[in-house]
Amino acid sequence: MRLSDFLSAKHYSPRTVRNYVSELRYLFGYYNDVSPTSIKQDDIVKYLIYIKSVHGVGRDKCRMVAQSCSFFFKHILPSPYVIPNALYPRKEFRLPDILTTEQFSVLYNSITNVKHKVQMLRMSEIDSKNFQIKVVCGKGNKDRFTILPKGILEELRNYYKVYRPKIYLFEGQIPGKPLNERSIQHAIRMYVPCRITKV
Repeated sequence: MRLSDFLSAKHYSPRTVRNYVSELRYLFGYYNDVSPTSIKQDDIVKYLIYIKSVHGVGRDKCRMVAQSCSFFFKHILPSPYVIPNALYPRKEFRLPDILTTEQFSVLYNSITNVKHKVQMLRMSEIDSKNFQIKVVCGKGNKDRFTILPKGILEELRNYYKVYRPKIYLFEGQIPGKPLNERSIQHAIRMYVPCRITKV
């Protein structure tokens, strides 16, 4: 069975499927002169050392490689060894860059295209009467409600009058499909440097 099919059958996210498949392609490409059945744990360790020392990758990248190998050699191509957690690089303790309330406010108000403010919001999940938005499969894989400010609701109503979306409030180029997250990421990168640093 193909790795991507097996991952999808086990309800892994599309992003995880892409990442696992991609990392294994890189691994097998590095050892292109041997069969995957001949790759052992020591080989994976050497590969991790290589990508870290030569390409300067961080802990998250190494962990993704280790997780991908662990899944593949447990479920797709069973091997007599198991990739241990000890293979993962030690955790690096770094403080994240978190926007202050003022910075977030500047960023949000700077976004002129309302599509870039929310992505996977369905029309059916907006409760305008009670000023709520239903968050489906949120933290802990649980559904919950969050507050919908009146000011935001007015923006959403104005947007709806212009674009008339069918399923998702913010649809991409294909009707009925949500706006691609890469489009949002690109937009955020455009807004952040010139505005957030001024706060």
